[in-house]
Amino acid sequence: MPQQLAYAIITPHSLHKSRTGGIIARLITRSGVELVGARMFAPSAELVQKYSESIVSAQDGQDRRVQELIRDYVIENFAPEPKSGRRRRVMMLLFQGEDAVRRVRTVVGNFSPHRRGGQTIRDTYGDLVLDANDEVRYFEPAVLAAPSLDEAIAKLKLWARYSDTEGGVLDQVISYAADEQSERTLVLLKPDNFKFATGRPGNMIDFFSRTGLFIVGIKVHRMSTAQAMEFYGPVREILRTKLKSVVATRAKEVLEKELGFAIGASESQQLGELLGPLLGENQFENIVRFMAGRSPSECEPAQMTQPGTEKCIALVYEGVNAVAKIRDVLGPTDPTKAPPGSIRREFGSNIMINAAHASDSAENAKREMRIVNVAENNFRQIIEGFYGRVS
Repeated sequence: MPQQLAYAIITPHSLHKSRTGGIIARLITRSGVELVGARMFAPSAELVQKYSESIVSAQDGQDRRVQELIRDYVIENFAPEPKSGRRRRVMMLLFQGEDAVRRVRTVVGNFSPHRRGGQTIRDTYGDLVLDANDEVRYFEPAVLAAPSLDEAIAKLKLWARYSDTEGGVLDQVISYAADEQSERTLVLLKPDNFKFATGRPGNMIDFFSRTGLFIVGIKVHRMSTAQAMEFYGPVREILRTKLKSVVATRAKEVLEKELGFAIGASESQQLGELLGPLLGENQFENIVRFMAGRSPSECEPAQMTQPGTEKCIALVYEGVNAVAKIRDVLGPTDPTKAPPGSIRREFGSNIMINAAHASDSAENAKREMRIVNVAENNFRQIIEGFYGRVS
């Protein structure tokens, strides 16, 4: 069966209630298809109206009454807020694989007033509450997904047409008190979380939700070698200097054992001065290889700027004291020194394979967001690569 591209839309309510991580975890682990793209949207009334017009469909096996509920829900809850005009946040995820449209829709699930259990996303995070007269008291679909390939193609092309003007890293979508000062920070969910289909990316997003911050940007990113070198450039000289004493001690021990005579402190220091920068450079190459799949020494010049072979997710969080709050939940660089309940203690392995990166200052966040280019519209590129140009 040929590859398909499917989508899942996480509703503004699900984002507001911090259900994003649990939803992503289920989509990744239960669908059997690969997460290949993601983009935040702040839809206009025009986009909402055009999307809502295509929701009720004969191709959808779901009850027509439920389809109409979803249509009305989208019109009311996706459009800008009536009083303030502030746009609402919507997250759109792209999945690639064989039979991807059906698989994603199966994980999302259909509504039924008589459903039991929690097999689907809607069983767990959605609600259809009826009163004694079979009238709807409360409705929340949690996630939206296409019922057929034809509809997936049409709706993906629709969202792609608006993805430049209404998607990316969102501005002015969060309301703050007059005395509150917001800031932004970058989080990278590192490649070790994507070696196989696992709930780790979603679970970590759940951990970050404890901060009360807001996701305003998301991108599935394959870091080039050049990007990784620039991103971790400040670490390079630190490694070359920091490891001098480490390599001096180790070299002294090895040489004394091998040669059978004692090496003095002065000679040991000289070994550190000679070998420390070499070890630091080796460590830097390993970091770049881990993030991009290729180290600088392994690349031809033309390969340096090409997307790497390793995948990560870039997230932009916004809110008061965003940098400090995210780093507190993340924990220190070394997972063995991280406190229980922190992300690196739960998901990290060692200093390099430590689950996630977070900016250490608002200034560095701006620098890192520029390098990763979270606002880049590879969302549209992916859709056009599958289903042709959108008008």
